[in-house]
Amino acid sequence: MALDMLLIGVIGVIVLVVLFLIFAFNGLVSLRARVDNAWAQIDVQLTKRYELVPNLVETVKGYAKHEKEVFENVTKARSAWAGAQTVGEKAKADASFAGALKSLIAVAENYPQLRANEQFKLLQEQLDGIESKVAYARQFYNDSVLEYNTRIQTIPDAIIAGPLGFGPREYFKAEEGAREAVKVKF
Repeated sequence: MALDMLLIGVIGVIVLVVLFLIFAFNGLVSLRARVDNAWAQIDVQLTKRYELVPNLVETVKGYAKHEKEVFENVTKARSAWAGAQTVGEKAKADASFAGALKSLIAVAENYPQLRANEQFKLLQEQLDGIESKVAYARQFYNDSVLEYNTRIQTIPDAIIAGPLGFGPREYFKAEEGAREAVKVKF
């Protein structure tokens, strides 16, 4: 009788451990998928932004022909973003692109005829909308990374996270240059 109770106790502990492992693993997989989805949403919004910019550049070019350097910087930054692969590379390229884009908008502000142009207004409104979505997507991504990284580093999930390949994810951080005001020379 005592042996039967001991066997039931051991089986019960084994079942509890297996259930813990299943729930912990599934929770970590779910969080990792959320982080991947959040990154994909950033990528979608940034891609929209980069697809919109050539139209904006062409519109501004018609009014500001002598601002060649600004247009070249936007093009270089856009190419750098297209070649970036990791979160860190994308963040760095995005910071460079954001600076170039701010310069482009600053140039446009000095041309009243351009600001009155309906095409330019529409492009600027679309860009403003995309910028808001990018900011939200970045915040959601970083929040998801925070939750995921916290879970894989705290007990009890930390016990299985490492051995099962759940490593920390990188935050989407602004580069140092992105925090500075854009300087435009005329």
